[in-house]
Amino acid sequence: MREVRWASEEGVGIEHLAFDASGGAIRVESVVVGQRYGKAYGLCYTVHCDALWRATYAAFRVMGGKAFAMHGDGHGHWRDGEGRTLEAIEGCIDIDIAATPFTNTLPIRRLNLVRGERREIEVAYIAAPGLVPKRVEQAYVCLEPDRAYRYEGIFRDFTADLCIDEDGLVIDYPTLFRRLPPPTR
Repeated sequence: MREVRWASEEGVGIEHLAFDASGGAIRVESVVVGQRYGKAYGLCYTVHCDALWRATYAAFRVMGGKAFAMHGDGHGHWRDGEGRTLEAIEGCIDIDIAATPFTNTLPIRRLNLVRGERREIEVAYIAAPGLVPKRVEQAYVCLEPDRAYRYEGIFRDFTADLCIDEDGLVIDYPTLFRRLPPPTR
């Protein structure tokens, strides 16, 4: 189990994430304290992926507010916690939780791009505190394999070059997040 922290560069906010990639699957638990559109929130989330970095489960809970869970088959078919099909995100393999740089790791690892390769994808975008998944277009470009990737938020005309570590976790996400030093024990 590995733990990392990020600080928000947009305002007041911090995330503490526990990451486990042992046993052929990826499991993440995290808590984010942040702010969106001038409103403070606390968000707990869990994400499970298969060994190919395809999201198969995600659960979210906003402190004092909404909770939401979704189950996927790794091929873009999603159901909510009551088993209803989530038509709005049908075909989306990856998820993007707006409050965290972690979910950039999923397509970076899953796509396995070579230097200079660019791939457009549609992802299930989830923003706190609303937690309503919607389909958005993004693209990733490999700048340097296993080290640097360009994220393109096509749906919002935003681009950032992301540095990643050996696990594919974002180190630096200019203007949005920066990794904090590991806590001393």
